[in-house]
Amino acid sequence: MASERFTLDPGTRALVHDLGISLARVLRRAQLPAGVFTHGPVTMTVDEYYRFWDALDAEAADPGLAAGMGRALSVEAFNPPIFAALCSADLRTAAERIAAFKPLIGPVKLRVTVDRTALAVAFDWPEGPTPPPLLVAAELALWAALARIGTRREVYPTRVTMRRAPRPSAAAASYFGTQIREGEDDAVAFSAEDAALPFLTEDESMWNFFAPELRRRLSELEASATTADRVRAALHELLPAGESSINAIAAQLMLSPRTLQRQLRTEDTSYQAILSETREKLARRYLADRSLPTSQVAYLLAYDDTNSFYRAFRRWTGLTPEAARAGGRLAPAH
Repeated sequence: MASERFTLDPGTRALVHDLGISLARVLRRAQLPAGVFTHGPVTMTVDEYYRFWDALDAEAADPGLAAGMGRALSVEAFNPPIFAALCSADLRTAAERIAAFKPLIGPVKLRVTVDRTALAVAFDWPEGPTPPPLLVAAELALWAALARIGTRREVYPTRVTMRRAPRPSAAAASYFGTQIREGEDDAVAFSAEDAALPFLTEDESMWNFFAPELRRRLSELEASATTADRVRAALHELLPAGESSINAIAAQLMLSPRTLQRQLRTEDTSYQAILSETREKLARRYLADRSLPTSQVAYLLAYDDTNSFYRAFRRWTGLTPEAARAGGRLAPAH
């Protein structure tokens, strides 16, 4: 990713207050400075951001908190990229715009897929620790809130999934119109009809006001990324599609393979080193999900066959995937 920091918008302070939760206690529990919101937008490392959400969850002690956050959201609580997306014609357009500018909010990517029956939005979180369940659920709840604020209708998702789904709750079922279910992705889907409902908040002149500044900020963010960062991001996107060659990655980055290799050498690394490192980290993450068979993990990492994955995993860890799973030896690689 271009940036390994999350931006916590000042509107979060008002939202936490509206939910009746003590922000001071949340910050203290998360071991974050008491005055963290004093000077505008707050940037946090991934670890700090996850601690904030874990502390918020613990302080509230409310299994229906994500649904409550969705109901409490207002236009004022949205950060600029999402506020700007409300200027869109419909949810589909808003999703595409948010996906483009999501890196301004943090190191998480959105995968937006559209077909004749549905609009689906899935999250790709940064490498490392698993995101807190409350954070994931709140991000999913935001999409229902966005659809409802834009259309002024009670729009309900057709499907809501989490890799670590919470226990069924009446609050989630009431808010989403369906329970959050276990799935391969943290994702939310809407019917094609609901995704095409016109946003009453559409304002093309306001979007034209926001868009140049958002594009400028995104360009600055991407320019600050190292070539190695860009290769890792491309691998996350292309490995599940079966692509692991330097030619495919170079084409994704609009570079020649020779130029890509030269730029990586100036950063004291190589394509093969980044490929191996990325595969190992993803392998550990995938294997932690016991619903994924080893053959599926090998496929997601673009190995030609399961035996090739076994050999690579043994080289990284000295263990077979099954032994690592059984022994709980799947902590993120450093």
